[in-house]
Amino acid sequence: MRNVGEPTAEVFPELTQDVIRRMAHADSARLRQVMAIVVRHLHAIVREASLTQGEWSQAIDFLTRAGQICSDSRQEFILLSDILGVSMLVDAVDNVAGPGISDSTVLGPFYAGHQRELAQGDSILLREEASEPLVMTGRVTDPEGQPVASALIEVWQTASNQLYDVQDSDQPEGHLRASFLTDAVGAYRFRTIMPVSYPIPDDGPAGQLLAAMGRHPFRPAHIHFMISAPGYRTLVTHLFIEGDEYLESDAVFGVKPSLVVRPELKGGINTVEYFFGLASDRPRHGP
Repeated sequence: MRNVGEPTAEVFPELTQDVIRRMAHADSARLRQVMAIVVRHLHAIVREASLTQGEWSQAIDFLTRAGQICSDSRQEFILLSDILGVSMLVDAVDNVAGPGISDSTVLGPFYAGHQRELAQGDSILLREEASEPLVMTGRVTDPEGQPVASALIEVWQTASNQLYDVQDSDQPEGHLRASFLTDAVGAYRFRTIMPVSYPIPDDGPAGQLLAAMGRHPFRPAHIHFMISAPGYRTLVTHLFIEGDEYLESDAVFGVKPSLVVRPELKGGINTVEYFFGLASDRPRHGP
């Protein structure tokens, strides 16, 4: 068997070209373009790594088990994408950056769809938690700093036991999840608890791969936000708590410096004020 990295471009090069050539009549030009790139790189991996049939069978078995563990409340392929840094790379390629626009980050596997809409200042808790209370407040603006009224803000986070409601049958459905609409000046305000760091589910194929690579499964404490409004790109992001021990080694590579916040005591309650800037909606690719 060849050693990894040895030149292998001469191994069956016509196969790669044949696979790509047979896509010439695909209905979607975009699909044809992307799949040609996928095939070239996938074949290059096989050649460069000199994969054996046994190793490829192991890879297929790994992907099969990842699919089998997926359910309505668990998406192992998102976890796999996250821990390999692919989710953050897609995020970097696809999202607009610039002055007045907030940084985005990964969606993660635990978004559970649109939740109950609450009034400004309401709590997203459906039961008491041992963690300290936290008030989140701020505004949503366009890149020029003008308010975006009636923007939909969706938020979700784990409970103090490090689990989301969809992972924990003891939590009420929708606990620590909610939706809000910004007011006429783009403002939002809600009550929650201080988030905690937690491990991603590591009892399946993604966790086994993490362990094999010598990595831990932890994410730093954060609150998820998804903010949408007509005429603007939907912003998917988190706010992370300053000082968390996992900020520099997030299992899914999701931390960006601009998203790290420091709660301040206001009226005896931890409070975070954060302004979100939305980018204008401009489609990047045709059908």
